[in-house]
Amino acid sequence: MTAIILKLDTVNLSHEQFYRLCQVNPDWQLERNAQGELIVMPPVGGVSGNREADFIIDLGIWNRQTGLGKVFSSSTIFRLPNGGDRSPDAAWVSLARWEALSREEQEKFPPICPDFVIELRSRTDSLTEIQAKMQEYLNSGLQLGWLINPQQQQVEIYRLNQPVEIIELPANLSGEDVLPCFNLSLDCFE
Repeated sequence: MTAIILKLDTVNLSHEQFYRLCQVNPDWQLERNAQGELIVMPPVGGVSGNREADFIIDLGIWNRQTGLGKVFSSSTIFRLPNGGDRSPDAAWVSLARWEALSREEQEKFPPICPDFVIELRSRTDSLTEIQAKMQEYLNSGLQLGWLINPQQQQVEIYRLNQPVEIIELPANLSGEDVLPCFNLSLDCFE
């Protein structure tokens, strides 16, 4: 199953209406891109779900040791400055930026772009659509992002104001200045 995209260009859902739509449809994983299209995301299978969990665990352990920010799962929708409402597979926001949000902003869909995201391409994901999603994050202020693409045995590294870097798997990824001393070792994927 692939994502279903509903064109809502004449509907113009407000942020509050999109939030309520998600709340009354908890069984659906919904996103909205910067063009206002509603995206119904399919569930992932066991292999992708397990990999996603491993990435969140590694990021979470690093964050607990450093205390530099907050880690988020794919269930979190971020209200991006460019108008999209997106849910990365794993995300991190620096503590100072997170604490600058009000309690209500933290409890709903946070109106902030993560500093760091991981997107794991599952078997059913369109590469062009997930690359467009990564570009949306960059356009909203993302500092560092990794698009892990097991199908092509590579990782695309997204950095603010820099061209995308593509490296082959296996790889050892660095959190650079965004996530100091964070490293993620990726073996070849089957």
